[in-house]
Amino acid sequence: MKAPVPDSLPAMAAEAAAGAASEAAAIAGRHADSVDREARFPAEAFAALREARLLGLMVPRAFGGGGGGLADAAAVAHALAQTCPSTGLIYAMHQIQVACLVRHGQGSDWHRGFLERLAGEQLLLASATTEAGIGGDVRSSACAVEDETGSAFRLEKQATVISYGAEADAILVTARRTADSPPSDQVIVPVLRGQTQLEEIGGWDTLGMRGTRSVGYRLVAEAERAQILPLPYADISARTMLPVTHILWSSVWLGIATDAVARAAAFIRAEARKRPGTPPPGARRLAEATAGLQAMRGMVRGALARFEEAADDPDRLTALGFAVAMNTLKTEAADMVVRIVGQAMLAGGLAAYRNDSPYSLCRHLRDAHSAPLMINNDRILGNTANLLLAHRDNGSLFG
Repeated sequence: MKAPVPDSLPAMAAEAAAGAASEAAAIAGRHADSVDREARFPAEAFAALREARLLGLMVPRAFGGGGGGLADAAAVAHALAQTCPSTGLIYAMHQIQVACLVRHGQGSDWHRGFLERLAGEQLLLASATTEAGIGGDVRSSACAVEDETGSAFRLEKQATVISYGAEADAILVTARRTADSPPSDQVIVPVLRGQTQLEEIGGWDTLGMRGTRSVGYRLVAEAERAQILPLPYADISARTMLPVTHILWSSVWLGIATDAVARAAAFIRAEARKRPGTPPPGARRLAEATAGLQAMRGMVRGALARFEEAADDPDRLTALGFAVAMNTLKTEAADMVVRIVGQAMLAGGLAAYRNDSPYSLCRHLRDAHSAPLMINNDRILGNTANLLLAHRDNGSLFG
């Protein structure tokens, strides 16, 4: 295995990352309508992200990555989502997988080598968690890691969704630990493109987020047992996947809301210039949308700060109160983006309703409506309700 890059390698400066993200976002914006219309992978944007080395942003410097944290990844996802939400969401989903590897894979030779490859080759990672017969319950698996020899295994999964699976360089798959394990005894296995066969079992003709190409696949993989992450999926989910997912997804939805309000504001200002001294009819709706946007931004920032405070403390990450807070972030942010975009559309009126207008919010509205469905808010609210049977809020302002 190649030796890690020395710690003296400078981390990607926040300013440099922001500048690179801005350039990639501009490219994403130029192709967003084509990506949406054709329901195709945003190849141009991801070529730019690879060129800027932003796919390895959260990989530690010791492995040749950018050395960035979750706040950096959230900022990039937010910037991308303002111009092309599909690009922002794919970037977020990729970084969720990177976070799991970074936080739980550094104790293994295979995973350390994979982190080096990820940073060096700017690999794109996807995930396969949902499954036929299981649905959106990611804490259960029907498929299992099946022994072939002492050092190899075979895995077959009927995955109802693998976003951008055909374009991914590796897929992190959830499965039962063994063929005899119960559905909840799961592991995560990163499988590489050359180790995997994908057969489409469903298409992707949706209202919004069309560029994610979240197609269903029959996935068959043959790989080394060393690739299985040693920590149980239950622990990885509680400590990393659940909070990082909700924070990064919410950052994407915040990006959609941010651009929607900016377009509505530009329209209101243009209308105000036509009739000085007379507030445009949509001005009040713009004020409502702006207030919602500020509240949503504060909620995402607060959740990010809470995660970073608890990031190295497994007890805090697995506490009921922390899970309730992260679940609430997801459900509230998902509802808020739909509401804010709707208010912005009312502010912009027909100019926002038209597809051929510079103030159009049609794609924003369609993409925003994916938020309560990924993972379904009702499922998460049900889980939160169960947690609240055992958890009592302490009533503190900073609790």
